[in-house]
Amino acid sequence: MKEDIRTVFEKDPAARSLAEVLTCYPGLHAVWLHRLAHALWRRQWWFWGRFVSHMSRFFTGIEIHPGARIGRRFFIDHGSGVVIGETTEIGDDVHLYQGVVLGGVSLQKGKRHPAIGDQVMIGAGSIVLGPVTVGAGARIGAASLVVHDVPPRAVAVGVPARLGFGFSEADLRELTDSKLPDPIAEAFKFYGRQMETLEERLNEIEARQGIHPADPDRPGVEKKRRMMSFFTDTEEFETGAGI
Repeated sequence: MKEDIRTVFEKDPAARSLAEVLTCYPGLHAVWLHRLAHALWRRQWWFWGRFVSHMSRFFTGIEIHPGARIGRRFFIDHGSGVVIGETTEIGDDVHLYQGVVLGGVSLQKGKRHPAIGDQVMIGAGSIVLGPVTVGAGARIGAASLVVHDVPPRAVAVGVPARLGFGFSEADLRELTDSKLPDPIAEAFKFYGRQMETLEERLNEIEARQGIHPADPDRPGVEKKRRMMSFFTDTEEFETGAGI
């Protein structure tokens, strides 16, 4: 329990006192009640495990099935609306925000919920469905829908979630929910820069052959320049202005 309390102070800068953490953090209460429910479930006291889980949902707004397996230093920030299914497996140092659903898509018994690796962060309102695996250190952006595996140290953003790769551990530590990159926006920016480079080289070739390039002051050229500025000069495209 001391480790859980330390985790709250480490992951929530709003936590100011021990009394506040013990009384005002439903995510912490839900984790403690889940441990009791899970212990009852493992002893095949099915009803009492479900009853404790039900009471936990009533008091905290967080639904964790007693069969779910959860690692150490698990932190649910804010908590309201979180749902964790029966066959979910969660590693150590996982951080969830409000509204996260770790759900199933099958009516068959057996493994039907996600497996979440160590040090994963899942943003507010995100949904992870089915027996998918989210690798250690991965980040899932807010309001994303994940229906396929996410490799370790990858970033998943969007509906359905698109993947970004190549992040170091230091990069991932610096990423916050508001700074998660959009892979589609990055692709547009990359191809925009490539188009500009090709056009510059084409203009150089035409100039050497005596062909005059297009007048840079023409309205069409200026419009293209403004459009390309979304991809190359600002971050507005990544926050939705270019969509």
